[in-house]
Amino acid sequence: MFNSLRILDRYVMTQFLRIFAACVLGVPLLFIVIDLVDNLDVYLGRGLSRPDVLLHYVYEFPNQTLLAFPLASFLAAVFTVSTLSRHFEVTAAKASGISFYRVTLPLVALSLLISFAALGLTEIVPITTRRAAEVIGEHQSRADNVRRNFVFRGNDGLVYRVRNLDAQSGQLTDLEISREGTGFGYPTFVVTSKQAVWDTARAAWRLGEGRLRFFGGPAPDRSFSFAELWQVDFRERPQELLADPKDPAEMRYRELGLFIDAIQRSGGTARELIVERALKISYPFTCFIIVLFGVPLAHSTRRGGTPVSLGIALGTTILFLMAVRIAQALGAGGVVQPVLAAWLPNFLFLGGGVILLSRVRT
Repeated sequence: MFNSLRILDRYVMTQFLRIFAACVLGVPLLFIVIDLVDNLDVYLGRGLSRPDVLLHYVYEFPNQTLLAFPLASFLAAVFTVSTLSRHFEVTAAKASGISFYRVTLPLVALSLLISFAALGLTEIVPITTRRAAEVIGEHQSRADNVRRNFVFRGNDGLVYRVRNLDAQSGQLTDLEISREGTGFGYPTFVVTSKQAVWDTARAAWRLGEGRLRFFGGPAPDRSFSFAELWQVDFRERPQELLADPKDPAEMRYRELGLFIDAIQRSGGTARELIVERALKISYPFTCFIIVLFGVPLAHSTRRGGTPVSLGIALGTTILFLMAVRIAQALGAGGVVQPVLAAWLPNFLFLGGGVILLSRVRT
């Protein structure tokens, strides 16, 4: 009996992985081809070479793959279960004393592993997304080591205004650091300095002659002059200051958390960004939940063949994506708590999957 289960598990897993691999590679390629047809003239009009365009889509591929994970998982589960049901393989397994739950257990286990793989991919996608934008000129990627007259937003609400940066020597000239505060306990401050030097040993900037001013609160504004100041919160390395400010979509989970914290401490509203950060965890586990939903659904609609299975998969995926967009809007608007909004579609489909599973004849 144990040996028979191992054979059955391998058979079911093979069917699932074959379809999943075809979809998770094919769907991104389809999206890329459509985007290429729409934008090739634009890219070539910017003076980009064909290798640059190709490199852009190589960097874009991980993002498209991540977006395809739930659809690929659902298609694989639906086609696998519907095929097993149409060919009466599920019936044969039940006749041998193997329940429907046990037959489909490998699919659930694989979907959980795929969810963790997607979770890891969410930390890679922000990096490749930025590189894809740089290749086609949407972000400036500097080959030199000099940057002039720029503003850089750091962590904890810090804003740096710099007249000149020489990243090779690690020097700044005419530097201003400011942070918007909320009152006496967290005051607004501005630091100005004629020159700053990067100290490699301390991994911090040493500011030369300058002035520190505090504003806000019931106390009068205060001002101090200094001959030397170590700005401990100023940890951005010279090469990091060469980069353009990141878009939230190009931030990893921790970076986005710091950005949200800075906005909140400055008195701003970051509900939309909180939803985006929570989606970095909830979206990967969509693969697991949507398979739980799709397995009993495919078994209950086993008649109709491939067209019906494809229609179920696409219809359910579109419905899920609509639910995600609606939940995002509710979270950003403050109607629903932001983290709950990110997980709400998963909870709804999980509940639907549990109900469908409970009605399957095992």
